Amino acid sequence: MPIKHAAEKALRQAKKAAARNKAVISRIKDLRKKALRAAKEKKADAAKEALRAFGKALDKAAQRKIVAKNAAARLKSRLAKALQRAA
Repeated sequence: MPIKHAAEKALRQAKKAAARNKAVISRIKDLRKKALRAAKEKKADAAKEALRAFGKALDKAAQRKIVAKNAAARLKSRLAKALQRAA
């Protein structure tokens, strides 16, 4: 455990941030699975809507530096390509 007061506070802040980031990343993963499931079931409208929500969530996460900007772009691109192949 940290000894200095500032180190204790930093640890508390890091734990809170990690919990927030984990929630965001979990939501992104769920949206990706939802889009892939919709594409697999040949539901074009649902897949397109899920892709839009996935992209929006990724962009927000990249803006808040939870996910790297290029990683977000890569994930969006790969999902769009997968949905095109499934259609």
